[in-house]
Amino acid sequence: MIPRVGKLACEIPMETQMLLLEVKEKSALCDGDSLPLSTEKTFYVLLLPVLEGSFRATLQGARSNELQICVESGDANVQTTNVSEVVFMNSGDNPFKLIKDSIKILENHMGTFKHIDNKKVPGHLDWFGWCTWDAFYKDVNPQGIKEGLERFMEGGCPPRFLIIDDGWQETYNDFQKEGEPFVEGSQFASRLTDIKENGKFRGLKQDIPCYDLQEFTNFIKKSYGLKFVYVWHALLGYWGGLHPSSETMRKYNPKIEYPIQSPGNTGNLRDIAMDSLEKFGVGVIDPQRIFDFYNDLHSYLASSGVDGVKVDVQTLLETLGFGHGGRVALTGRYQEALEESIARNFGANNLICCMNHNSDSFYSSKRSAVARASEDFMPRDPTSQTLHIASVAFNSLLMGEIVVPDWDMFQSKHFTAKFHGAARALSGSTVYVSDEPDHHDFELLKKLVLPDGSILRARCSGRPTRDCLFIDPVMDGKNFLKIWNLNKLSGVVGAFNCQGAGNWPLKEGSENILASTSKPLTITGHISPLDIDYIGDIAGDDWTGDCAIYAFNSGSLSRLPKEGKIQVSLSTLECEVFTISPVKVYNRYHFAPIGLIDMYNSGGAIEGLLCCQLPSGCKIQIKTRGCGRFGAYSSSKPSYCTVNGEETKFNFNTEDGLLIIQLEGDCDAREIDVVY
Repeated sequence: MIPRVGKLACEIPMETQMLLLEVKEKSALCDGDSLPLSTEKTFYVLLLPVLEGSFRATLQGARSNELQICVESGDANVQTTNVSEVVFMNSGDNPFKLIKDSIKILENHMGTFKHIDNKKVPGHLDWFGWCTWDAFYKDVNPQGIKEGLERFMEGGCPPRFLIIDDGWQETYNDFQKEGEPFVEGSQFASRLTDIKENGKFRGLKQDIPCYDLQEFTNFIKKSYGLKFVYVWHALLGYWGGLHPSSETMRKYNPKIEYPIQSPGNTGNLRDIAMDSLEKFGVGVIDPQRIFDFYNDLHSYLASSGVDGVKVDVQTLLETLGFGHGGRVALTGRYQEALEESIARNFGANNLICCMNHNSDSFYSSKRSAVARASEDFMPRDPTSQTLHIASVAFNSLLMGEIVVPDWDMFQSKHFTAKFHGAARALSGSTVYVSDEPDHHDFELLKKLVLPDGSILRARCSGRPTRDCLFIDPVMDGKNFLKIWNLNKLSGVVGAFNCQGAGNWPLKEGSENILASTSKPLTITGHISPLDIDYIGDIAGDDWTGDCAIYAFNSGSLSRLPKEGKIQVSLSTLECEVFTISPVKVYNRYHFAPIGLIDMYNSGGAIEGLLCCQLPSGCKIQIKTRGCGRFGAYSSSKPSYCTVNGEETKFNFNTEDGLLIIQLEGDCDAREIDVVY
């Protein structure tokens, strides 16, 4: 799922699952004897194709410049001649409020899914994580995991959240024999033969006193302070489903079925996994035994000390609807069984959904609260890095109202690590990496991770700013992407130059554009307090409209009115992060907290602020957490500052008003008093 912008109906691609229109309404105002003044009012129209019974709708443009609705069941035996509620329409003057309100209306009307406000959010989101995928791929093993955790601990960035990705399960491949030439696509044809771990995780290992998954999980939790250990599995057990000949799997009555891709699949970017499974088939679980499979698997994992699961390959169900009542019905059955098993075995709702970017899944999600927001982070593909950042931000417009969008792992020593790291800080989701052992940039990681392994997570889902919603930040050659989010007392905006490094797939003329933009492009744009929607809500009624803006990379602090702008120039794959904090007047002193200024999302450290009047002036009390340099804007030099009641040194720059206090020690909550 990727964004596309345009001005004509014929530019709307097939399989469009959300359409947002920007409408300019011109009017003329007369003021007495003066000439009419032209004004332009902007409002937005939202179209959401949804589910109706066994059918799913999408939008697409026609060559005749008309908008079409495509309705499908995924089963030739499930047909209809009439649909009445397959597209929801709404309008408003705030695009973010419009999408949120619309999803809540649909929640109440459809009854098949829940808004994210009504779901339990898993605890791993607030902690730094490590995923084994790009570090080891399917060669993951206990020794490698142990070594990796040790290297993180030595570097001062302890993961508290671990995903043991693909490679821990017992599988068999009927199509790839050892010693024979590799069969293209057969890597996706392996099928699950047991719910227990494979031989790599059984038996005594060197330097690891463990005989099975349970002992290993307990060992790494105790030795390295892990709070959450997740493991990966596919929605049908494994990529190729369950193996019908396995004694363990027979109780779930799997049968080999061959996926049938719809024109929506084949008309978009072809996927080697789906194309391969069409050829090799999938061991599909009997719909009557789905819950039994999940419950057996998850209860075993829970008894082994595993805290949750990342469930991948979910979109496969859209190709398996034939004979099962269609794709919507099949997805609903699987989703219900999965969520029931998660609730029974992992009570904290510890589930990450993956490859579930179809509306079948979105609108069947009653409990699942976290889902991957885009295609994988692909470290070996230099042209996909800018696309990844743009995709996760735009996809979060829709996904962020149903789940917490997971912006995926990245690698801290990758050539785009700063670009990805800054984006993850704005995502509102977890921050996790897939570094190989001894391949880390701890200087970068410490801008994201506190010494106790926690992160400064923003309150919402990171989304494009309003002035970026209808531009192409990857291919128009003139605009950078701005992503905004909120903290308790401030906003944060990241500017990312996504131009000149890659092109959207299937975009007309992309081959020519790639040739013309192979060199880095420098883009100039503006940052403004108005980039933060809802900033007035966190500022309060007594806000005058001015903001303090702190630029992370340059370390500069500015004061601007709400309508003010700062010019920014960025080259391809460069970024800058701005903390935007409303300036409040206390007595006669102007003050705005910035937060931990050596962290990308500095304002995420601030928990509260209170002003107390004193006979000689006033005292501003700031509740914060973390350690390092705490910054704030102040119009005057304070008389003194304290941390937890003890007077402390501070630095004050009279030119820009930057007040800096060093917070020593651990990451516990503490109170800073700034006294005038």
